Amino acid sequence: MNHFKDIIEEESTKEYYKELHEFVYKAYEESTVFPDKKNIFAALKYTPYENVKVVILGQDPYHGLGEAHGMAFSVCPGIKTPPSLQNIYKELNQELGCYIPNNGYLMKWSKQGVLLLNSVLTVKKDTPASHRGIGWETFTDRIIEEINKKEEPVVFMLWGNFARSKKYLITNPKHLVLEAPHPSPFSARTGFFGCNHFIKANEFLIANNKEPIDWQIENI
Repeated sequence: MNHFKDIIEEESTKEYYKELHEFVYKAYEESTVFPDKKNIFAALKYTPYENVKVVILGQDPYHGLGEAHGMAFSVCPGIKTPPSLQNIYKELNQELGCYIPNNGYLMKWSKQGVLLLNSVLTVKKDTPASHRGIGWETFTDRIIEEINKKEEPVVFMLWGNFARSKKYLITNPKHLVLEAPHPSPFSARTGFFGCNHFIKANEFLIANNKEPIDWQIENI
């Protein structure tokens, strides 16, 4: 079992996934749903299983027009950087001196092995959490479990109570689990700022003979 594609194929034969597929297909037919259908699995496409070095776990896709494109915390080019990502950039600036870019497009991270995985992969326009509890969590838990099986060490960044609730899935002692409050404006000052997760992740990767992540997102 090497590839996310195999996992999707295997899960798609299960009853919960068939019901999930039916619900999501109908939702796209009847209302506006994000991200675009072709980008539902974008995170898994741009960061293949064998390339995963860091996992950043999100909850739901952004629910505003044009924002979500299938990668947690990331928005399409030309879209205003959301508040949580602004705070991530502020932390990167403090830790590593990265300048704060004029966009929130995180494809550069994905291409380096940072899996930006939302636990729920679709959402109805302007309706946060609208697709929670319909089966996506079962699917993405399976993704986390498969990454947990990797022989190669992986860094898991769990921000906020929801992401931290997935810690029980990460049992392989080779991996590094970093926990902090969520970077949202409501909680960033309670411990996300100053967490040094980006420095810690790179130190861990270097210690395991892996290329560190270049966290600087460039201006567009």
